[in-house]
Amino acid sequence: MVTSPAFGTGPLTARAQVEVRDLTIGYDGEPVQRALSFSIARSEVFVIMGDSGCGKSTLLRHMVGLNEPMAGDVYYSGEGYWAADEARRDVLQHRFVVLYQGAALWSAMTLEENVALPLVEHAALRPAEARALARVKLALVGLAGFEMHLPAQVSGGMRKRAGLARAMALDPEILYFDEPSAGLDPLSSRRLDDLVLELRDSLGTTIVLVTHELPSIFELGDHAVFLDAERKTMTAQGTPGELRDSADPKVRAFLRRERL
Repeated sequence: MVTSPAFGTGPLTARAQVEVRDLTIGYDGEPVQRALSFSIARSEVFVIMGDSGCGKSTLLRHMVGLNEPMAGDVYYSGEGYWAADEARRDVLQHRFVVLYQGAALWSAMTLEENVALPLVEHAALRPAEARALARVKLALVGLAGFEMHLPAQVSGGMRKRAGLARAMALDPEILYFDEPSAGLDPLSSRRLDDLVLELRDSLGTTIVLVTHELPSIFELGDHAVFLDAERKTMTAQGTPGELRDSADPKVRAFLRRERL
């Protein structure tokens, strides 16, 4: 079985770009997951997986600063996020972007306007410059020619790609995905997976992926952790291939789609 390391109070992993250390998360004093410890290397695709209700999306919310943990911290290149003051947290947040399930595009804006918006608000670009760069980002995700379409005028897979273009507009170091393939047909899901790998390889972006989709886990994942809802902790970590052969029957059943 590939299990989580005992981090204790030792030094942070030297090569980690993101490190979750002794993290306990939950709501209203009730833990959802306890004592989570794992590290994410620069430019890798890291998968957070587990059955529905195990706390995958909850963990993501704590990693990006939306919810404060009950214990532990999340480190970005060795700097504790929750130990920092509010001003420093704001600086750290500029290193990452979150792409949620629905892509969260503004329905009354064209795809070009959606992608240009963060460039105007956060990069201090003039509107014309932002629109020009937005067209480049849309082309990178295969949406050249669709810049003036509204979100309702394109398919679900295209909306996901437009959301990805907007997430990449400010060239973040780290990109968090929450169930990116949810609601997509198998072909659109595969195209999105291919695009994620292309962006990782060309831009060196670190990808943190919350998913239960097996094709995405095995196609994209360099390393993964498994969250167990009953034990309320992570029970395994390693490559997806290693975890498929785990001695833990629940991990093995999840990745082989077997009945326990």
